[in-house]
Amino acid sequence: MTQFFQIHPENPQLRLIKQSVELVEKGGIVAIPTDSCYALVCRLDDKDAVTRLRRIRGVDEKHHLTLLCRDLSEIALYAKVDNRQYRLLKAATPGPYTMILEATKEVPRRLSHPSRKTIGLRVPENNITQALLEELGQPLLATTLILPDEDEPLTDPELIREKLDKIVDLVIDGGACSLSPTTVIDMTGEMPELVRQGRGDASLFGL
Repeated sequence: MTQFFQIHPENPQLRLIKQSVELVEKGGIVAIPTDSCYALVCRLDDKDAVTRLRRIRGVDEKHHLTLLCRDLSEIALYAKVDNRQYRLLKAATPGPYTMILEATKEVPRRLSHPSRKTIGLRVPENNITQALLEELGQPLLATTLILPDEDEPLTDPELIREKLDKIVDLVIDGGACSLSPTTVIDMTGEMPELVRQGRGDASLFGL
């Protein structure tokens, strides 16, 4: 049975945050609110959970999964960031942006793009997500909650609960989220490149 926690979006209850993190640490898949859409998350270094996450989402290893990080310093641990990239990241975080960057050796090989050795990273501006990351003490691996047979992300926690009952381990109700996913920026080249226009304003990157 999928558990269902109602967590306050402004003042997350620490008891429920701790219970949520315990489920993640045991290999659980959790649906969480973010500053864009709801996302499915699991532990970064849990191979079985990552395989399960991809299966639920209906994507293969070529699909970029995203590391949700607490702050810029954590991004720099998992991605190679030069001074130019750092200035752009500082202007855009926290916020509804996913940045594709070259992965460091801290990222398990199976999580980076198989041919490019890149990884998607972001710092979400959401109190519940930040509380989870703080309690866990490391990034969460995430993907937008769009089911294989659907075009739009799920944003209603009650509907998520109904559709993913017995499929995920926990749904966190933090209120309705945006219908727009993150704006995805590829920062691996000389100039940033817009991969997907979403909720974030791409003009921050000169696009």
